[in-house]
Amino acid sequence: MPEVLFVCVHNAGRSLMAAGLLDRYAQGRVHVRSPGDQINPAVVTVMEEVGVA
Repeated sequence: MPEVLFVCVHNAGRSLMAAGLLDRYAQGRVHVRSPGDQINPAVVTVMEEVGVA
């Protein structure tokens, strides 16, 4: 199975959002990882708005 690791400088938004989107749309065909553990609240809001959170 392909594996994708998303990493960004602060890792509180872009990489976590990208990982969430790929995980949803890949439907289990790709193993998605992002090392972030603290998510920016604005990212959570946006992810909820598009139905990915």
